[in-house]
Amino acid sequence: MEQPENDTITFSLTPKFLISVVLPITFVVGAAVGYFYAQSLSAPEPEAAVSVPEAALPEGDTSSEQTADDSQPDAPQSVADQIEALPRHEINLEELDPILGPEDAPILIIEFSDFECPFCQRHFQEVYPRLQSTYPDQIRYAFLDFPLTGIHPNAFAAAEAALCAFEQDAFWPYHDLLFGGSLGFSRSSYESYANSLGLDAASFATCLDEERYSEEVRSDMELGFDIGVGSTPTFFINGIGLVGAQPFEVFSEIIDYELERVSAEEN
Repeated sequence: MEQPENDTITFSLTPKFLISVVLPITFVVGAAVGYFYAQSLSAPEPEAAVSVPEAALPEGDTSSEQTADDSQPDAPQSVADQIEALPRHEINLEELDPILGPEDAPILIIEFSDFECPFCQRHFQEVYPRLQSTYPDQIRYAFLDFPLTGIHPNAFAAAEAALCAFEQDAFWPYHDLLFGGSLGFSRSSYESYANSLGLDAASFATCLDEERYSEEVRSDMELGFDIGVGSTPTFFINGIGLVGAQPFEVFSEIIDYELERVSAEEN
């Protein structure tokens, strides 16, 4: 069952407001949800448990009520200060983690994702291509699996199939086909996607039969739980957490800041 549209973040908010208010709120909410989700993997998960309700994002004045001494609120922080105040997570990638982009790219984006998640698909359709075209040599992009099996029963098998394609150096085109969703999610679909890419059909089928990458998928999930991931998609941009199918402008705000910061450190 797909989550209703009103369970997502409201995209009409300005990027600066999203950075100053939404990022800290959503990551804290995601961490809390991740803990409870980890305790109940075997039970179906209510949709509200893997999203950030709009009610958590005030659309009006977010300042506290003025005190009796009529003191003035602090001056607003710059975008750079807001970003720099956010926590950074150190995430070590492994050999079986699919990575796209140059090794020396100054920006590392790590996506925790679910092939059956409609908001992950939205990111793939609306934001992912713009990131690749706008920052072609500046982004190294890693994809880690976080299948929400309680509400997406096909997501785990789809993640395994994508890693079977990775075994034949075809993860990213296979990733694109899964998110394109033209054939849906089933064993026959996974094999059809592999055939369309010219993969070795027998090897691919054996890989699926053996569930060869089930432990790798679980390992990604455990890593996500350890660093507070509780919903999909969740991103880390040079370690800075960003939750939800955010618009391109929010990504670019952080990426541009990080490019300036890295450049300044190198000079």
